[in-house]
Amino acid sequence: MTPRSARSIKNLQAICEEYLEGRYDLDVIDIYQQPVLTQGEQIIAAPTLIKKFPLPMRRLVGDMSDRESVLVGLDLVSADPRRSGR
Repeated sequence: MTPRSARSIKNLQAICEEYLEGRYDLDVIDIYQQPVLTQGEQIIAAPTLIKKFPLPMRRLVGDMSDRESVLVGLDLVSADPRRSGR
């Protein structure tokens, strides 16, 4: 587990506990110990978060420190149109 992976798990757990307490499943997979899973999930970068449900499926890559992007990616908040690039 790299520092970046550990940070992403910590950041994501904090978001899930705040917004989804008791209503989420988080499976952490070590792609070095289970490389076959990277092919099935088409993982090309680590860490990668795959939100499967509710649809649509989304992939987020990085340490999950951009809280607003993670919340938007998980469909927990709407994108802020004032934020640049959106």
